[in-house]
Amino acid sequence: MKNGAHPDYHMIKVQMTDGTVFETRSTWGKEGDTLQLDIDPTAHPAWTGGSGRMLDAGGQVARFNKRFGGLSLGGRK
Repeated sequence: MKNGAHPDYHMIKVQMTDGTVFETRSTWGKEGDTLQLDIDPTAHPAWTGGSGRMLDAGGQVARFNKRFGGLSLGGRK
């Protein structure tokens, strides 16, 4: 195998948004560096369930048809 083909794989620290730190192996940074996360599973709405808004698809479609229902592109009769 060719030497130098793979990046350096070493131990780093990862700091979560709540301040907790854990060690893992990575190719990011240098040995002993700390990666500070802006978004992680403890803070991101995709993992926490968030306060997402349910869309009323029927209302959206009805509003679109009311607004643009009579619009014709003129290509078909």
